[in-house]
Amino acid sequence: MKRNFFLAAVLLASQMLCAAPKIEQVEPLCWWTEMKTPLTVLFHGEDLKDAQVSVQQVVGGKVMRGACLGLVPRSQHNAESPNYLFVDFGVFQPGTYRITLKKGKKKATYDYVIAERRQGSRERKSFDASDVVYLIMSDRFVDGDESNNSTADTREKADKSNVNGRFGGDIQGIINSFDHIQKLGCTAIWPTPMLGDDEEAWSYHGYACSDYYHIDPRYGSNSQYAQMVQEAHKRGLKILMDMVPNHCGAAHWWMKDLPYHDWINQFPQFTNTNNCFTANYDINASEYDRKLSNRGWFDHPMPDMNLENPDLLKYFQQWAVWWIEYADLDGLRVDTYPYIEKIPGSQWIKAIREEYPNINIVGECWTRPAPAVAYWQSGTKNFDGFDSNLPCVMDFPVEEAIRQALENDGNYWGGGLTKVYDAMTMDYMYGDINNVLTFLGNHDMARITDVVKDKDPRRVKLAYVLLATMRGIPQVLYGDEYAMTSANKEDPNNHSYLRAPLPLGKEVTEEMQNMFDFQSRLFNWRKDEPVLHYGKTMHFMARNNTYAFFRYNEKEAVFVFANAAEKPRTVPTATYKEILGQYNPVGFNPLTGEQIDLSREDIEVKGLSTMIVKLTK
Repeated sequence: MKRNFFLAAVLLASQMLCAAPKIEQVEPLCWWTEMKTPLTVLFHGEDLKDAQVSVQQVVGGKVMRGACLGLVPRSQHNAESPNYLFVDFGVFQPGTYRITLKKGKKKATYDYVIAERRQGSRERKSFDASDVVYLIMSDRFVDGDESNNSTADTREKADKSNVNGRFGGDIQGIINSFDHIQKLGCTAIWPTPMLGDDEEAWSYHGYACSDYYHIDPRYGSNSQYAQMVQEAHKRGLKILMDMVPNHCGAAHWWMKDLPYHDWINQFPQFTNTNNCFTANYDINASEYDRKLSNRGWFDHPMPDMNLENPDLLKYFQQWAVWWIEYADLDGLRVDTYPYIEKIPGSQWIKAIREEYPNINIVGECWTRPAPAVAYWQSGTKNFDGFDSNLPCVMDFPVEEAIRQALENDGNYWGGGLTKVYDAMTMDYMYGDINNVLTFLGNHDMARITDVVKDKDPRRVKLAYVLLATMRGIPQVLYGDEYAMTSANKEDPNNHSYLRAPLPLGKEVTEEMQNMFDFQSRLFNWRKDEPVLHYGKTMHFMARNNTYAFFRYNEKEAVFVFANAAEKPRTVPTATYKEILGQYNPVGFNPLTGEQIDLSREDIEVKGLSTMIVKLTK
């Protein structure tokens, strides 16, 4: 009896000494019924190791007694840190559920919401080659609500006099610009990351995430973000979310208490990635280079995530699915995709596409030549059998070719538009050539007007005709519709200077409006031309700094002749008989309405200009 009393006293004392569990973070924030993705909830707080988990349903604010059948805990496991608990749940019915974590006689509770999934969510359509994507640098674009430029709960405050600081662009600014984007002819919007980024400085770019489940308050709120998507859908616009699974920010809350030592890739001292992601497919690569490519940190404030940790991989899979479901997104863009551990990266994409079979996801694979990019696109017949599951890649080889073709007069062997022809000859490498994102520039490179010779608007327009009529999904960097240039004339590639706010009102000059009107005619015409979305391509060897190609199908064709020389060139129509013979040679220029007879051999195209001809059978 005395022994039993002693044991009971020890047990009571241990329970009294045991710290009360405290819940500080719960992710995902909520979930839905009818999801294919299993639900694993991450609990983070104080002393959660080995906590007992129970669930009761809450109805009308009252906790219901008895068995809970709507949300059922199935298994749980600890992390290395005692302040984490991972719990697997079965999800059966919508409702609010009180989750209790109990240790001894002490407990912590959290009310978790399971919502009913919206009808047709799984089958949602995505962006494709019928779209034109408008890329926005979120903080720099348009300041639609000055009241949130600086907030009490974020460290860096807005300072428009500091070119490296925050300017105040926000969700409301994007919503206010829907008319502008639609008038331009763009149909999808890609804002750079808008999730929490609480670095002390340089946080405006958004690529050092400090909170994966909350919009940065300087942009707005989660509900405002979802409202932006809803308003976009009412106008027929699509929204892509820019995701960064390769690295987080040093200010992320978990950096003070990692679940596992290998949650991030760690080194005895700071170690950069070698930026050598060619090592992923290089048969001569060393294991040293291969590991450093995937495990080295992108930058000092960007710890490299280790997706080989199964709990982290699951976390990121749920995270992507959560945002698509919560905000009703139309697609994803993935930052620095090849820097992610190769196999877990493909598993991450696969899980998203299993939940949303039609979702399109474009990965930033910043490399050249084409085989190095095509390796990362799903469906490419890789020598090692690797399939990334990534449906879309960014076409850096053609971007580079167009820029190099127009940055000088091109009067040398292999120069000018020959570079574009050569780049297009590599289309056979890709798993799906219609599902590549084509572009002339983005937020990480000098603007196209700064690149072309003499900043000549004629060269810029020529580039945009190529972009609008080539295979793939065109992407326009905000401001390029106005032929914006960097404020830093000596270094136009300086990121902070080229990421200037969009000109508004009286800031838009006559020359800028002329460029906008040209692109608007071009992209709005493109909307209704399926042959430009999914047609085949036949091109002809570049001559005298010209380039000619047909986009065609069984019913119609679009002929494009680009002349990057400063002098007029005669169109060698006789050369095109093999394809021209399939169509009525008399067509029209869709931008001008001019009738053009391609059976003639005396057609001239002015220097630094293009001719477009729509043909039918």
